[in-house]
Amino acid sequence: MSDNELGMFLRHRREAVSPAEAGLPTGPRRRTPGLRRAELATLAGVSVEYVTRLEQGRDRHPSAQVLSALADALRLTAAERVHLHRLSKGAEGGFSCLGGAAPGRTVRPTVRALVERLEPTPAVVLNRLSEALLWTAGYERLAGPVGLLDDGPHGTPPNLARFVFTDERARTAYPDWDRIADQQVSALKQGPFRADPHIAALADELAVTAGAAFTGRTGTVLGLPRSSGVERLVHPEAGELRLAYETLDLSADDDLRLIVQLPADEATAAALDHLTGRRPGMLRSVSA
Repeated sequence: MSDNELGMFLRHRREAVSPAEAGLPTGPRRRTPGLRRAELATLAGVSVEYVTRLEQGRDRHPSAQVLSALADALRLTAAERVHLHRLSKGAEGGFSCLGGAAPGRTVRPTVRALVERLEPTPAVVLNRLSEALLWTAGYERLAGPVGLLDDGPHGTPPNLARFVFTDERARTAYPDWDRIADQQVSALKQGPFRADPHIAALADELAVTAGAAFTGRTGTVLGLPRSSGVERLVHPEAGELRLAYETLDLSADDDLRLIVQLPADEATAAALDHLTGRRPGMLRSVSA
């Protein structure tokens, strides 16, 4: 993991904003992707030297006013602003919102009832370790045959991150494996990452079992996973599927997230209808 998450985030976002988006002339011979440091400094009302210090990690405690100015200049979304604030506070150290609490492995009855109502749609509840705690029969028909729902070591729940990085079947199941791997690292880094002893233990395990495929991403991938998108999955029976997913965060006390998958095209819709039969199924969970 990079020890300068704040600086990495600012640099990534600076390089992602075009001059035109920031209301600046493009000009000829631009070798820098996105905005130059000088341009960001002008837009935010700070010095170029200060932007450089922030990006290089030599200053990790910008004021609230500077953070707000940088967020405006970089055209950050609401989620990105929250992430920026978390990074600035996380750089201070000494406090964790989780307080060392173990990852949630209990799903409230109301959440179970909600997931059951989603049948036959593929849906799964994950905790912050990316362990699958609860899923619909529709999801089991989709993910079970590729191996994603195999139990983890020592009877632990199935783990999506472990499957992606250590199971050779994952590269067959996900044609866009690199993008899926980035997403898994991003999800693990969304919170305190190695400041969380439970995530640190999983990261140490993956560093050994997956090697550079995992460690090479922890220092370059931002801890801001996409909450929606489209991914491809190759199913042994149904073939290649294009699935649109939506991620719904549950209560902070639960520390869980619900991922719902929908067909992204007519061919996938027909394939899912064949797999699920469009009939309500039995709810599946690790305790079943």
